[in-house]
Amino acid sequence: MTDRSGPRSWLALQRLLRGTRHGTSPHVSEGHDAPHRVLRSRTPMHRTEHLLATALERQPGPSRRGLLGAVAGVTAASTLTAAPAWGADDLRPGAVTRPKLDRYDREIVSGLSSERALQHLQVLSERIGPRIGGTESEKRAADYIAGQLDKFGYRTRLEPFPVADKFLAQIADVRGMLPDDLCWQAGAAPGGKLDVTVEGPVRDVGPATAPVWPADVAGSIVIADDTAAARPALVAEAAARGAVGVILLPADQVYPRRASAFSPSGLTSAPIPVIGVAQVQKRLIREALAVVTSLPLKISTTAHRGLISNNVIGERRGKGPVVMVSGHYDTVPGAPGANDDGSGTVLTMELARVFSRIPTHATLRFALWGSEEQGLLGSRYHVAQLAQDQRDRYRAVFQNDMVATSWDPAVTYWLLSFTGLANTATDAVRAAGQRLGYDAQLVGPVQRGASDHQSFQEAGIASANFSWRGELAPSYLEPPYHSPEDTIAKNVSLERLQVSMELIGCATYAVAR
Repeated sequence: MTDRSGPRSWLALQRLLRGTRHGTSPHVSEGHDAPHRVLRSRTPMHRTEHLLATALERQPGPSRRGLLGAVAGVTAASTLTAAPAWGADDLRPGAVTRPKLDRYDREIVSGLSSERALQHLQVLSERIGPRIGGTESEKRAADYIAGQLDKFGYRTRLEPFPVADKFLAQIADVRGMLPDDLCWQAGAAPGGKLDVTVEGPVRDVGPATAPVWPADVAGSIVIADDTAAARPALVAEAAARGAVGVILLPADQVYPRRASAFSPSGLTSAPIPVIGVAQVQKRLIREALAVVTSLPLKISTTAHRGLISNNVIGERRGKGPVVMVSGHYDTVPGAPGANDDGSGTVLTMELARVFSRIPTHATLRFALWGSEEQGLLGSRYHVAQLAQDQRDRYRAVFQNDMVATSWDPAVTYWLLSFTGLANTATDAVRAAGQRLGYDAQLVGPVQRGASDHQSFQEAGIASANFSWRGELAPSYLEPPYHSPEDTIAKNVSLERLQVSMELIGCATYAVAR
């Protein structure tokens, strides 16, 4: 991915946008008298594109976005909202009542900074990128997080555990015809050729069930609409015709979901590399083919074997029970994971920084789980190592998974409990929401697992997951979810991140002090 959104450049863009709000939609206003500015506001796209494009031109460094990426990338960048600028007693964006904070709440909210959290998020989602469990990229992220927790003064440790092999691919755009602000990682077929790099022009044969083969397949990279049943025959025919690789395209999912990158199964010793891309990557490749005479690509496949993933845990011992704040720092293949779950990771890190200066009776633990996307592996491993007397010490675990999306419909802050029942964690966040004026935006507890709180609740430990999602249901997730578009520019709201940090910070202090 192109790393062009450092702190100064993004803040410059946001200041530019803030300075031109007077000419936008009547739904957009400025200042603390407009609490819905972030969660409901919109700027006309043509105006925003012009402003952002102008600002980007003023930034140093390379500006290439590819043939089709310039307008799309600039438009998406507009979804990163300006840094919050409200005081302790100001009405929060989207809140219905003014806050009624006690002195403990004020101690927390006065120290939190979404801009500081953003700096961590830029490291994780842009400099490191996808963080697939057990791979070197996940380890780089673990080392970075551990270094920060060490810096804050916590007793920090890595908790290693084994995970399955991974098979990944990387697509390189030889002539710069595809957007370069998008992640081009994909999954590789374990039954295809691995640890190789091939290059060739793309040839689209249509559906794998009824491919239409052009005459010039030899030396090319074939793309086809994938179905599992037709996969082996398609790959065999492509190889027989001299293709050097195959890119399988997923079926489109029903909005708002989009298909993720995948490692195609069902192949045995295919003589060429075979990879599976995400829905957005499929669209961009086909859009490029529609406007250029030739689209040469390079694909590389890598087998990652004998893998070890890590949990990162920072602790400050107290005399009381254990209170934990957590998130997961890994991602699915092909996703930079800015919101899922870079946002929960940096929330946890920022709260660790703030609490490093605030004494508590409880033992505080800040945990970032590895390999959540593979089946809650990190948190399950951690809980399995706890003896019963250690489990009994836990008073609450606050899991934070997807806490900063900029998707407009995600106006509900969900309190998600694996059992569906209230517990210490949900009660504390509900009470914090009332003090912050957010009670109307909080829904739950609602029965839902699928994140690391489940591992704790299965062991009888009070825990819940907290997340901004669509108001229809907690399963109503933003389109960039698990996709290459889960980036800071396209899927992060600093105001939602700030609100999330305040809710969890105030709730944690109420339980821990």
